[in-house]
Amino acid sequence: METTFVMIKPDAVSRGLENEILRRIEASGLRVVEKRKLRLSREQAGRLYESHRGKDFFEKLINFTTSGEVEVMKVVGENAIRRMRELIGPTDPVKAPKGTIRGDYGTSGTENAIHAADSPESAERELSIFF
Repeated sequence: METTFVMIKPDAVSRGLENEILRRIEASGLRVVEKRKLRLSREQAGRLYESHRGKDFFEKLINFTTSGEVEVMKVVGENAIRRMRELIGPTDPVKAPKGTIRGDYGTSGTENAIHAADSPESAERELSIFF
């Protein structure tokens, strides 16, 4: 059993997509064991996206993720990290296949509905920020 971190981003929360995204996660056989809605501080957003610090899109990403409420969650299941990454699709919604969360709900590389940890190390670090 593996645990990962998932965050529904402000664009999806503002459009009321939380229940549909949760339904998709649970329909895939994964379980959401803890979740909460909150507004990220700049410090939390910076820690979450630490690996992008110094890149040209970092500040835009921080501004976006602190612009409204998000829903953060612990997701558990066999190969949870890999399965979540498949479920959400590529970062760019234009490249994400229909049927993936980003392919169906994302509008840009930043406003792409959802974030999910990409490795066990990232999952552990990201979970520690919020849980």
